[in-house]
Amino acid sequence: MILSLILLLFVTAGGIGVTLLFAGRKTLIWRISAGYIVGSCIFGAICFAGTFLVSFGWPLIVVSGLLAASPALLVRNKELHETFAREYFKAKGRIEGFTSGRVVNLLFYLFFLILFAAFFDRAMILEAGAIFTGASNNLGDLPFHLGAIYSFTDGANFPPINPSFAGAKFTYPFLADFLTATLVKLGASVQGAMLLENVSWAFALLVILETFAREITGSKTAGKIAVALLFFSGGLGFVWFLRDYWNGAQGLFEILWNLPMDYTIGDKFRWGNSLVVLFITQRSLLLGMPLALIVMQYLWRLLSDDQAADDNRVVLKASATVGILAGLLPLVHAHSLFVLFVVSAFFFPFSYRRFNAWIAFGIATAIPALTIVFWMMSGSASGAGSFFAWHFGFDSRGSNILYFWLKNTGIFIPVALFGVYLLSRMVVPKDGEQSDEDSEEGFSLLYLVYAAPFVFLFVVSNLAKFAPWEWDNIKILIYAFVGMSPFAAYAIVRVWRMGVIFKVAASGGLLILLASGALDVWRTASQQMKYGVFEKDAVALAEAIRDRTDEHSIILNAPTYNTAAVLTGRISAMRYVGHLSSHGIDYRGREEDLRRIYSGEATADLLIKKYGIDYILVTPRETLELDVNQDFFNRYELFAESGAYRVYRTGRK
Repeated sequence: MILSLILLLFVTAGGIGVTLLFAGRKTLIWRISAGYIVGSCIFGAICFAGTFLVSFGWPLIVVSGLLAASPALLVRNKELHETFAREYFKAKGRIEGFTSGRVVNLLFYLFFLILFAAFFDRAMILEAGAIFTGASNNLGDLPFHLGAIYSFTDGANFPPINPSFAGAKFTYPFLADFLTATLVKLGASVQGAMLLENVSWAFALLVILETFAREITGSKTAGKIAVALLFFSGGLGFVWFLRDYWNGAQGLFEILWNLPMDYTIGDKFRWGNSLVVLFITQRSLLLGMPLALIVMQYLWRLLSDDQAADDNRVVLKASATVGILAGLLPLVHAHSLFVLFVVSAFFFPFSYRRFNAWIAFGIATAIPALTIVFWMMSGSASGAGSFFAWHFGFDSRGSNILYFWLKNTGIFIPVALFGVYLLSRMVVPKDGEQSDEDSEEGFSLLYLVYAAPFVFLFVVSNLAKFAPWEWDNIKILIYAFVGMSPFAAYAIVRVWRMGVIFKVAASGGLLILLASGALDVWRTASQQMKYGVFEKDAVALAEAIRDRTDEHSIILNAPTYNTAAVLTGRISAMRYVGHLSSHGIDYRGREEDLRRIYSGEATADLLIKKYGIDYILVTPRETLELDVNQDFFNRYELFAESGAYRVYRTGRK
């Protein structure tokens, strides 16, 4: 793990150098957080590109790390050095001169850091040789990410083939899992690498969102509330919790330590808390969102004309730099790039004074983005037509759409719209040192323009689906939520300032906004759940396959999410149909062939040759879900076994 930490320090230093090219007058904690995200993405892109030339191993990782760290030398530039030095000494002064406000600030960060550590520690649990997860919605996603990581570390999967569907290109944005693989190659455990990255990415997202919301609203308090709104997002599920409490025999503390269900996701709720249903399950979003917010923060500067006095060459260089970062998003999180496209389309007409900057940003984004998309889609098994269809109401399942969103988001939407009204009636300072003092009365179209793309994203996500599974629209809807969260936070701050009675109203409103999400996050972080994913024998068999088979072998297994094949690093002929369908892959023909092989039909041998299958798993997963003809497999060599888990080599005895 020491080598992994050294690598992360190097890439963070390089990322800090890059941020100095486009972001001035920031806090040191923002600079480090943004530098970590930017440096990680640049390092990942460089290292992945290097796999086309040399094998994936520590020499490539070290060289890529040094290249990614090289922008740190930009600090030698006098102007950039002064910027960084000013931020450093300002942060040092704050540490040395503690006040009550600074103590609260420190406790705020410390609380979330501890929360993230406890929460993400439940993503993957190793116990008695088996693998578990303590997150209610991570049962299928953990194996998916492990399959991707092991395919890089133990399967030499370059250029990447879909680990779940042999012969098809891996079009899922895999950079987050690839970055984990680099740490594993340097000696970290998969569990340790995932925990380190998940916690650090989440904390970086916190700092970046807090800064962004503060710049939008002019309120430091609103910045912190916006963070809480995201990580404790939810709806009115706490009402159901109170009902469970009143109708049950348990005391309050007893039920809090034994929560019977999630209160933001399930049969009754479909929005879900961001940590519970998104950040612990979709690691690509956890890395992609802070990167997208860094870009969005710069676009806000263009919209608000915060750079009016800057030299045009400086602005063009900054815009091109940010554009290149945005262009990496197809490798990181493709939906984030779509969101940036929508935001840019709304911002651009109102930023005519920075026309050249927008052109530089657009060109710099398009070159890497189109190159990556073209490469990923050539040879892809995903059907493009399955990613768009008219579909009303997100995942409301026929319920009244107004009641659906009230139940799932509570009072967030009206509070956020109230915040838009309040800010549009105010003139907020943009000096980078905003306070919570009221600004002068006036009217500003600026905030209406800012809110427009996020309202649009919400509306269009309720009219159409942008993935084969309609619930996946949440990858877009979450940005509508994040984009509007500064307004909701500002509304709470303003109401708080209006008097004693209003303080009670603001506190109650904030409690309503946070309660349901807090319950679900607490349920995970307090270790109330543990679900078995891979049994001890599955892990042992996978290790035998990794140690004794060619890294390019193809395995046949049951189409289930927790097949032992996931842990082998080898490509499967086919895995979980839920993942395949969500990626737009037509798997039905191959699934029928898979069943024919396991049942030992006359064409089984021909189908084994057709798909180039080298090894076949016969485990409790296969016997449970398929009609397994054991007499047919007795004709093949028993290659390895552990308990009831067996793998056969397809070469005849």
